[in-house]
Amino acid sequence: MGNKQEELEICVRLQGHDLIAITETWWDSLHDWNAVMDGYVLFRKDRTARRGGGVALYVREQLECIKLCLSVDEEQVESLWVRMKGQANMGDTVVGVYYRPPDQEEEVDEAFYRQLEVALRSQALVLMGDFNHPDICWKSNTAKHAQSRRFLQSIDDNFLTQVVEDPTRRGMLLDLVLPNKEGLVGDVKVGGSLGCNDHEMVEFRILHGRSRAISRITTLDFRRANFGLFKDLLGRIPWVRALEGKGAQESWSIFKHHFLRAQDQCIPKSRKSSKGGRRPAWMSKELLEKLKGKKEAYRMWKKGLATWEEYRNIVRVCRGTTRKAKAHLELNLARDVKDNKEGFFKYISSKRKTRENVGPLLNEVGALVMEDTEKAELLNAFFASVLTAKAGPQESQTLEVGERKSRERKTFPWSRRIRLENT
Repeated sequence: MGNKQEELEICVRLQGHDLIAITETWWDSLHDWNAVMDGYVLFRKDRTARRGGGVALYVREQLECIKLCLSVDEEQVESLWVRMKGQANMGDTVVGVYYRPPDQEEEVDEAFYRQLEVALRSQALVLMGDFNHPDICWKSNTAKHAQSRRFLQSIDDNFLTQVVEDPTRRGMLLDLVLPNKEGLVGDVKVGGSLGCNDHEMVEFRILHGRSRAISRITTLDFRRANFGLFKDLLGRIPWVRALEGKGAQESWSIFKHHFLRAQDQCIPKSRKSSKGGRRPAWMSKELLEKLKGKKEAYRMWKKGLATWEEYRNIVRVCRGTTRKAKAHLELNLARDVKDNKEGFFKYISSKRKTRENVGPLLNEVGALVMEDTEKAELLNAFFASVLTAKAGPQESQTLEVGERKSRERKTFPWSRRIRLENT
C-alpha cells in the first residue's frame, strides 16, 4: 500500500464510495500516519508476527457500524468483521474482509471456517477478499486441490454465492465477493488497478438499506444569506434611543437580541455533513484529470486498442505526478513553518488519530444502540449493575463497544471498492 496510498485517496474522492476494503496492506504501527483518510473510519487488522498480509476496511463516517469480536481463532486468521446497522425495517449487514496467503495451512483454513459460521448468525453477510484458490473452476464448481475443495464445501454448506465472474489477477479469479442472500449484491465490476499492481479492483453495490448517522450540529449557511436585508433590519433600529441610559451589560443584551433576530431572518441554517470529507491539500484538478486519463487508458488496453507498455507509461506518469504534488506541499509547509504555523499544524492534525465520540453499543438483546440518550441509559444501567451486583470470581460482565477507530489509509495489491445502494 505504501506507494499507492495517494492514488487510492484520489480514487475515493472521485468515486465517493461508502466502503473501501483492502487486503495485503503490509501495515504496522509505523503506518498510522499515512493510513488516515478524512471522512472515513478505519478498521484494520495488521499482521504481527511477520511482514506482509493484513486487512483493512474504510467506512464512511455517516454510516452506523461496529467492529465485531467473534472470539474465534482471531489470532490465526487475517480477517475483519464489521456490522453495519440497517434501516428500521431491515436487519443489519455484516461485512467481512479476508486475506488467505497462498501457502496457508489447513489448520488456519479450518479456523476461518469456524469464524465464518459465527459471522453467519447475522441475517445478511457480504464476505470479500483475496482467497488465493486459482485452481477453482467456478463454472463447474470444481477444484483440483483438497484445500480448494474444502473451501467450496464450506461456502456451499453456508449458502454463500460467488458473484465475481471476471479474472482479477493474470487471468485467474482470486478475489471473490460472497453474499449469503440472493439480490444482496449487484453491479459487480472488475477493472482498473492502483499503480501497476497485478490485482484488479472489484467494485459492487450492496443492495441493502443501511442507517446513516444524522448530524445534530447546525451551522449558518452564509452562501445563501441575504446580507442586504440583514443590514436593512439592523439599520431600522433607533440605536441611540434604544441604548440611552443603559449600562454596558444591558446594552449588550439589547444589541444581541436584535442581532440574533435579524440573523434568524436572513441567514438560513443547515446540518453539518461529513459526506465527502475534505479534499487533501495536495490534490489538484491536474491530478484528477490524470487519473481519469489513466482509467480511460485502462479501458483502451482491455479492448486491445492500446499496448501494455502504453498503459504502464501512463500509470507511471500519474503516480509520479501524485507523489511530487504531495512532496511539494509537505516541503513548502516545512520550509515556511515560521510564517505559516497554522497551515503546518492543520496538516499535522489531519494525519493524527482523532478522539471519537462514544461509538455504537450492543444492548442485552444484541441490538445496536445509536442514540445518545439510549447509550447513556445503557451505560448507566451497566455501571450500576457492576457496582451493586455481588459477582463471584467467575462472574464477569462485559459491554461490547464499537471500535470506531480514527481515519487511516490503505492500498495494497488488491483494492476493493464498494458503494452501498441508496434505498
